[in-house]
Amino acid sequence: MTDADVIVVGAGPAGLMLAGELGLAGVRALVLERRTQRGEIPKANGLGGQILELLHYRGLLDRFEAACSGPSHPAPQYPFGGVHVDFSSLPHPPLRGLTLPQPELERLLDERARELGAEVRWGQEIIDVAQDDTTVTAQVRGADGSYQLRARYLVGCDGGRSTVRDGAGIAFPGTTHPEVNRLGQLTLHESVTRHDDGDVDVPGLGRVHAGAFVRTDRGVFGFGWLTPEVMLLSTTEDETTDLADDVPMTLTELQDSIRHVLGAEFPLGEPRRLSRYTFQARQAERYRDGRVFLAGDAAHLFPATGVGLNAGLLDTVNLAWKLAADLHGWAPPALLDTYHRERHFAGARTLKHTQAQVALRRGQDPAAEALRDVFLELFADEQPLRRVGALIAGTDIRYPLPNPNGHPLTGAFAPDLTLHVDRGTTSLAELTRTARPVLLDLADRSDLRETARPWRDRIDVHTAKADDRPADALLVRPDAHVAWAATPDEPEATAVRGLRDALTDWFGAPSR
Repeated sequence: MTDADVIVVGAGPAGLMLAGELGLAGVRALVLERRTQRGEIPKANGLGGQILELLHYRGLLDRFEAACSGPSHPAPQYPFGGVHVDFSSLPHPPLRGLTLPQPELERLLDERARELGAEVRWGQEIIDVAQDDTTVTAQVRGADGSYQLRARYLVGCDGGRSTVRDGAGIAFPGTTHPEVNRLGQLTLHESVTRHDDGDVDVPGLGRVHAGAFVRTDRGVFGFGWLTPEVMLLSTTEDETTDLADDVPMTLTELQDSIRHVLGAEFPLGEPRRLSRYTFQARQAERYRDGRVFLAGDAAHLFPATGVGLNAGLLDTVNLAWKLAADLHGWAPPALLDTYHRERHFAGARTLKHTQAQVALRRGQDPAAEALRDVFLELFADEQPLRRVGALIAGTDIRYPLPNPNGHPLTGAFAPDLTLHVDRGTTSLAELTRTARPVLLDLADRSDLRETARPWRDRIDVHTAKADDRPADALLVRPDAHVAWAATPDEPEATAVRGLRDALTDWFGAPSR
């Protein structure tokens, strides 16, 4: 007898997202959190990238937008390696953002997880983890003493200093960069004058350009606008002090840092959010050890802002349906191993571009300045601008899946097609809200629908028409990635064989 199907260690965004996804798939999740209550420090100030599209596919984006009193919006500018990448010239920017402080994000994810049957326990610290062929046993310390919990699987979503990762003996190689970054969202001080172009005049300092990074021999100062009323100020200084994440940053600390970097005062208005963080470039050597898995910051840390939450939440969406498939008894033998293969691949891709940002950001000599200037020149052209936007958003990730017919969508996030059906119109996003696999027949292929019949207990089959259809049919996994696609010119026998193989590889043996 087990206490839960899956024990999730950590009630941060990744752990709570995982618990919700497991609940959606009919799995009992028990979340254990070392903290006694939800934190109020906004370690992250919002969401951006591919995860927003996934939330849309789950029918959750409206709920998240309502919590921050505004829709997600294209990011006009985004920091990349010490320069601002300007997407405002593009009619359809490749990167979207949602301003949502982490405490509010955690509240929403906690609410959803509980709605779907998860249990969340606060003040429960994992001491040790042991496993055998069938279960995982967690030694837990709570307010009333130590006790044991058993589950079929355990997932460490317990951050960069993961107890689960260390207990599993999984190496976490990488680099800690000797710098501290401070970030403030503040109203405009009455002594500072704003111009129509967003620049400001600061008494004793002069004109400061919006979107600019000011470099001195003491660090880097950044200035921009989060909204027309709220400034975004940042500093980066080389420091070796190990600052505790749970110690709030004060307005005085930010003011002192700005004064040190600029050598001048920058009057600060009313703070909306203050945060401090360090940069690390690390990735776990493996995301799985038997019945123990890692996700989020326990699996990777990136030396740039705005990508960690996106990657961590996408980890959990990839993992949840695979754990559920195994627990429900229909997973093919190698399905759980694909979690490491796919998300380690995605993490390595994110690590590469964030490490490139370190090289751009930290250089202080004329050669580094020249490199940043060249990058800005490249970003003046649409194709490289879109490419770097996709890099930041994580929308360029295409898992290396078996792809016998070479269809370009295989392994990629499924496009949200507008679908014409008998009752009117719908969308692919609406078909994926239940997190069940979908076979979408776009060319009235009875041969493909008949091939999928033995899997109808675990996949949904839909027939529709789409304008400029990208394929005759798409097999879409619960994480909204395309497992297989039929090309229009593919021989019928080849398409049937390809679909049957994909169904077996991803969704197990056919039912009788």
